[in-house]
Formats: sequence, C-alpha cells, structure tokens
Amino acid sequence: MDIKQIQELIRFVAKSGVNEVAIEQQDFKITIKTNQPQTIVNATIPAVQPAQGTVAQPAAPAAGTPAAPAMPDTSKYLTVRSPMIGTFYRSAGPDKPLFVNVGDEIKAGDVVCIIEAMKLFNDIESEVSGRIVKILVDNASPVEYDQPLFLVEPI
Repeated sequence: MDIKQIQELIRFVAKSGVNEVAIEQQDFKITIKTNQPQTIVNATIPAVQPAQGTVAQPAAPAAGTPAAPAMPDTSKYLTVRSPMIGTFYRSAGPDKPLFVNVGDEIKAGDVVCIIEAMKLFNDIESEVSGRIVKILVDNASPVEYDQPLFLVEPI
C-alpha cells in the first residue's frame, strides 16, 4: 500500500462515517479509527515507529484575570490544509528559499510547502488562489491529516 492509497483510505473513512477500518497485508498493518470530528490513524510498518504526541489543553483563566483577546474573524479566508500526516517544511532544504511567505500571492497548483511522510518528501500544492495572510505551522513541525497550514485571502 503506497502513500496515495493511504491518503485515499483516510479521506474515505473521514467522509463515510465508519468508526474503524483495519487492513493487514504480509508486512503492513494499518488501523484507522474515527471519533468524529477527530480521525486517529495507527500504522505498523517494519522498522518504522509512528510518532504519537498529546496536545495540552490550556488552563482556564483564574478569577480576576483579564480574558484573552477575541480571535480575529478568519471566516473570510480560505484554508490550505495538510493532505497527509507527516513533517511540515517551508523550504526544500535548509539552504533553499522558502516556498511562500506572508503577503505572497499564490495560484492554485503552486507548491506552498513539503510534507515528509515515511521518508518521502511530498510537494504540497495549493488548491486555492490568493494572498498568504498567516502561516499556521512552524517549520519542521509534525502535522496531522486535514490540519490547517495556511490562511489565504482570496483575490
């Protein structure tokens, strides 16, 4: 099973409402469990250990402390999302220029980043056109399937 087939399977499970899918082949086993709206993917491949992390929940503000400022309205922006699980890179290498910066105009089909998945570097192309207004992920950070990567203002 290659990365494209895994991506298609994840998309199918996310859209179908199925709670769990497990596939086993000779040297490959993948289990996808979903509890809407979050999708959990566990894959076992020889000599590869999946990275697992937890996300800390912010503590509630103490009484008497000012509330955090309201988040700006992002509904007018389009979102470029990760099509896979992997590691997000803003450039093709440490000495290479960044694919995009805040303020850059992009067209559908432009490469905006690279995601490394299973030792394969995948060019991620924008599906939208517009101007980059925010980069939501730090360079060399792990990303999940369908995680927002960029906010784009339509032009």
